Amino acid sequence: MINNNPIGLFDSGIGGTSIWKEIHDLLPNENTIYLADSKNAPYGQKSKEEIVQLSIKNTEFLLNQNCKIIVVACNTATTNAIKELRAKYDVPFIGIEPAIKPAALNSSTNTIGILATKGTLNSELFHQTLEKFQETKIIEQIGHGLVTLIENGELNSIETKNLLKTYLKPMIEANIDYLVLGCSHYPYLIPQIKKIIPTKIKIIDSGEAVARQTKNVLVEKSILNLENKLGKAVFYTNANPKVLENILKNKEEVIQKDF
Repeated sequence: MINNNPIGLFDSGIGGTSIWKEIHDLLPNENTIYLADSKNAPYGQKSKEEIVQLSIKNTEFLLNQNCKIIVVACNTATTNAIKELRAKYDVPFIGIEPAIKPAALNSSTNTIGILATKGTLNSELFHQTLEKFQETKIIEQIGHGLVTLIENGELNSIETKNLLKTYLKPMIEANIDYLVLGCSHYPYLIPQIKKIIPTKIKIIDSGEAVARQTKNVLVEKSILNLENKLGKAVFYTNANPKVLENILKNKEEVIQKDF
């Protein structure tokens, strides 16, 4: 049976489009609906209760669009709210967590860095992950201000470059050989990050792993779209659509809507 209901994705803004791209590349036949809650970005500075309520609101919006699976394309929302979402709804949820495991297992200096939001680094789920890798030295850094700059389209601004230099310098000095990007917004900063860190440091994010897991669950639940045609992608934002359009290179449909 063909199930062409869409895959739903939500994030605190445009950052989760980095996850959408990975899913779209792996599953081009799937219809997708992406929700950018940019009006409430960044989630990383909010309380757990606020993050849970925003995640419920976003989920309800996507369920009303008949989404068959929901990808929480936001590290902060995953680490703070996915447990509550799974308890409340029957639909499958895919979360996104910082890729600590592959970085720790492959590190030759036994030292890795993680750049993430305050909400992710302070979450219970993140600390549970850290406990599994106590033998690895992990340099944590909150990316204060980066999400707001990305949401404002300032990927190449002097302020962005200076913040990145400030955040990455202690990691470089600590001899990390892996840098984990613990926020779905941050892959858009990779070109800037590469100008700052030595080439021996590998950058790792969760996008490909999330796409593979999404496919695995669709197959397991027998809800993969088997139609042999390119899926339709629709993007919703409750803020200025221009930034989202620029990130997507104006190739996709972007709808501004209050939610």
